[in-house]
Amino acid sequence: MTLVERFLKYVSFDTQSSESTGLTPSTAKQMVFAQYLKTELEGLGLEDITLDERAYLFATLPANTDKPLPTIGFIAHLDTSPDMTGENVSPRIVKGYDGSDITLCAEENIVLSPKQFPELLDHKGEDLIVTDGRTLLGADDKAGIAEIVSAVAYLKEHPEIKHGKIRIGFNPDEEIGEGAHHFDVEKFGCDWAYTMDGGEVGELEFENFNAAVAKIVFKGRNVHPGYAKDKMVNSIFIANRFINLLPTAERPEHTAGYEGFFHLTGVEGGVELSTLTYIIRDHNRALFENRKQLIQDLVAQINTEYGEGTALLILHDQYYNMREHIEPVMHIIDTAFAAMEAVGVKPNVRPIRGGTDGAQLSFKGLPCPNIFAGGLNFHGRYEFVPIQSMEKATRVIVKIAELIAATK
Repeated sequence: MTLVERFLKYVSFDTQSSESTGLTPSTAKQMVFAQYLKTELEGLGLEDITLDERAYLFATLPANTDKPLPTIGFIAHLDTSPDMTGENVSPRIVKGYDGSDITLCAEENIVLSPKQFPELLDHKGEDLIVTDGRTLLGADDKAGIAEIVSAVAYLKEHPEIKHGKIRIGFNPDEEIGEGAHHFDVEKFGCDWAYTMDGGEVGELEFENFNAAVAKIVFKGRNVHPGYAKDKMVNSIFIANRFINLLPTAERPEHTAGYEGFFHLTGVEGGVELSTLTYIIRDHNRALFENRKQLIQDLVAQINTEYGEGTALLILHDQYYNMREHIEPVMHIIDTAFAAMEAVGVKPNVRPIRGGTDGAQLSFKGLPCPNIFAGGLNFHGRYEFVPIQSMEKATRVIVKIAELIAATK
């Protein structure tokens, strides 16, 4: 099976995760995909293949040299984003993209255009896999899975390429921030690993946001509107007051690079009770703590203005910036950098404006930077992945294994 055949097969599985079930995996359909992958890995002749009840799938490509080498890992996630349906994905290949608009769905006038997505023009002449405009594609992160499986298959077919022991790991629920929660680092048994979960070709990331989620519940008082004077307290207006207290310029749509933000992700409300949900992000740990403190201060301000107990805050951290755990082992970044250059890819070291499982795994004792998988416009109907980008990512995996064997 080729890389493209694998990818097209993988995206046929609906693997959306869900924040509402409280289970791991959060959706049973992720296990269905994991079971398929287990069978494929068995067919490739990999060893130590395990699939646990939480849909964590591990496997080993044994070393083909007696030279003492570190054990490295490559990791990708099974799930796709809850932001848009991943059911009945219908991909197609646009061969030799010419730089013009791509009609995804003529019936609904859904068009992938370089006017809105100028990054398309970076891939003129390449073969793009796109959606039919009705679903996401699932390149995040089925491109990563296809690249890892294709790379280990290639290494197995080419024993002349010497390498140490390679572990691969596929886990559920990355998109809801829980992919690393039950990841058994000790069982995985690697000196370090790479997640294949980045975007554009060349991306190499070892810095990510510090992340927290805040839920604020606002209590009002509902009475008949005909007799509400001096009695009714409308929690929707209190919630709106809170929204306007936060700095407008520090929303995702106004930030880039290392700039953090407050992102309002959910609003539920009625007169009696309203709830706001925010995610809080910043690369700098001190600024991250300041952002959390601002949320707490504004909740206190609301309680001062409207009465104690009006606003209730539930705040918890999700993950932290992996940089502090990567800097002591920067040789793993140097290796990935050299591998990219060796296969003709210009490395682009940049901070992740988000998080990966690698961030949490780094704090669990497995240094785990992130490498590009090649997809763009994740989580929506305009998602696409150039075939040539997936091929380059596959070559980077192979070259990393080769370089480690050559330099140790």
